[in-house]
Amino acid sequence: MLFPLLCAAALLSVLTVPAAGSGPRSSDSSGHGGAVVRTEQGLVRGLSHGSYITFDGIPYAAPPTGVLRWRAPVPAAAWRGVRDARRPAERCVQMPAPGAGAGAVVGSEDCLYLNVTVPATKPAGKKRPVLVWVHGGAFLGGSGSDYGAERLAVRGDAVVVTVNYRLGIFGYFGHSALGAAPPFGLADQQAALRWVRANAARFGGDPGRVTLFGESAGALSICAHLTSPTAAGLFQRAVLQSGSCLTSFPRGALGPATPAYEPFAAQADVRTAGEQAARQLGCTTGGGDEVLACLRRLSTDRLATAQLMQSFNRPAFGNGLLPVAPGRALEAGRFHRVPVVLGTNHDEMRMFVGLSLAAFPIRTEADYRARLADAFGPAAPAVEARYPAAHHASPALAWAAVLTDRSFTCTTLAAGRAIAAHAPGLPLYGYEFSDPDAPVLAGLPADPGFSYGAAHGFEMPFLFPSVPTERPLTDGQRALADRMAGYWTAFARTGDPNTSGTPDAPRWPALRPSSPHTPTVLSLAPGPGGIHPVDAYAAHACPFWDRLSMHDTNTYGLVRYAVYGTTS
Repeated sequence: MLFPLLCAAALLSVLTVPAAGSGPRSSDSSGHGGAVVRTEQGLVRGLSHGSYITFDGIPYAAPPTGVLRWRAPVPAAAWRGVRDARRPAERCVQMPAPGAGAGAVVGSEDCLYLNVTVPATKPAGKKRPVLVWVHGGAFLGGSGSDYGAERLAVRGDAVVVTVNYRLGIFGYFGHSALGAAPPFGLADQQAALRWVRANAARFGGDPGRVTLFGESAGALSICAHLTSPTAAGLFQRAVLQSGSCLTSFPRGALGPATPAYEPFAAQADVRTAGEQAARQLGCTTGGGDEVLACLRRLSTDRLATAQLMQSFNRPAFGNGLLPVAPGRALEAGRFHRVPVVLGTNHDEMRMFVGLSLAAFPIRTEADYRARLADAFGPAAPAVEARYPAAHHASPALAWAAVLTDRSFTCTTLAAGRAIAAHAPGLPLYGYEFSDPDAPVLAGLPADPGFSYGAAHGFEMPFLFPSVPTERPLTDGQRALADRMAGYWTAFARTGDPNTSGTPDAPRWPALRPSSPHTPTVLSLAPGPGGIHPVDAYAAHACPFWDRLSMHDTNTYGLVRYAVYGTTS
């Protein structure tokens, strides 16, 4: 089990289900039709929202059902007449919500749809840049329609596309009878990018200026596409938010004795898990084709159990889409040379720790010391000396600080070093979202002694207004949100976030990981001076983790962040 049920299910319920009535996704009861655009498959009618227009629920591939279950996506069929694109399609089948009960399937297998948001005004001169959003959710949950993209589209004069892709057992299943099949969810994302390349101009977008951006599992997906030979030419820029090719969690990060986590799995391991699942489901008679036929006849709810979904939430490498593990590919220089932004949040792991405190409290220094011993074995005293509980507001916050630095910030900076080593002239930028008072995402448990700060996912409401939070953004936070939208879309337009057209915008320095002790990551926070360069490498104790990590050094002197601490 790759993420324990407690954290994964709670995480998905918090981050992937919008509040009722939030965002711009409601249908227009007045019957106002909006614009009509001709795609390659046929005409679609969007919905006008004044300053922007949405086109929701556009199929980019055929429904992956029946004989197409666990096959690479195939093009969507053409249609006659005008297709109603005024409401989103169903989300892909995903983890049941906590407390939903057995057999409560969320979503549909017929889910390979995308959503397009465009400014209502016609583009002036050149085509607009295109941003394609890949949602997070641990490869187990989420939907493109959860993310209302009007701020990016209007503030940045851009075309924004949000995508559904297969999840869990439907997206990452493997079996010997499937051979070296690609991870289907990642193949879906590449099919969506091919649709964008073919149709972007019809929505006023430039198919030669496509930026792929995503958060958490979305960022891990983009890491995969950066190293995937089958993604060549499908995008020209990349923004990875809170995830990189070197992200990993140590043993015990999400609860005592939970296994270490790396986001990609060897094809052989996924096949073995698939054969075990087939036996569990009673599909054992005949050869491989008969077993697959049996599995494809099973109902959706037989497969969409928490146990089976969580058994398949890591994309496999060792196939045509991912020949090798993305981290190894990055370190070997086998990645697409496109401008990149790498970012993390200042308090990433507070979200994960906050979700787990009810089941696994960390109330005392003894509790904290036990968690350190579980994760780091003989190195635990060194970690405690660097992160004494007395230096933090609580032992739980000390534990979150350890995991933030070890699992997110320092591994992301290491990924930057790998990129810079092989492509020293490549535009490369880093950020840290640092608002200590960012609105808490709706649904997270409250704990009087535990502040979430700038936790995992807390930057998303600043880019997507429909992401639900416990309170609205303040005036200062809205100003930061506008600034961030300007940076993101400027990067999409030119490959440089400093071309936002706002003269007083603080400069975003180039990330130069060859000189780690310099303030080359841009801190993003509201208020005067809230946006400024910082030395994240020193602030998050990365020299300590460099010394402590289990690593090897290749000919370029790069640290391989495989797994810190124990892996058994």
